[in-house]
Amino acid sequence: MSRFYPLNAKAPVTLFHDGHCPFCRVEVAWLGKHRHREHVKLVDIQAPSFHADAHATDFATMMGKLHVLDSQGQWYIGMDASRALYAVLGYRRLVWLSCLPGLRGVMDAAYRFFARRRVKLGRWWEKRRLKNQRHT
Repeated sequence: MSRFYPLNAKAPVTLFHDGHCPFCRVEVAWLGKHRHREHVKLVDIQAPSFHADAHATDFATMMGKLHVLDSQGQWYIGMDASRALYAVLGYRRLVWLSCLPGLRGVMDAAYRFFARRRVKLGRWWEKRRLKNQRHT
């Protein structure tokens, strides 16, 4: 499989996101306003109606890394999910750059670092945001 395979993602894609995550909520709000929002179907994995087993996986796995499923049934996971999402949104040049040797490794490592700490960072970020709102 080529390192550029996320560029092959076919719209529409389904983005499986954590509706309880503050960072995810910001991203989902941005996607809702994006000019190509029709290319992305959003599925909140925290919703009571969501069942990971219907996608041959489990909830913990989906909470651990971002998952995107394209219209051809191809899964993209982790940083490649972000790449596939942004490719179908029209940011193909940036995705291509992010696939280059060196940069790809750094971005993948940064994603893994963030993904492992996402919940804790999200709580911290929410507290700071609420604190700043009270002081303005």
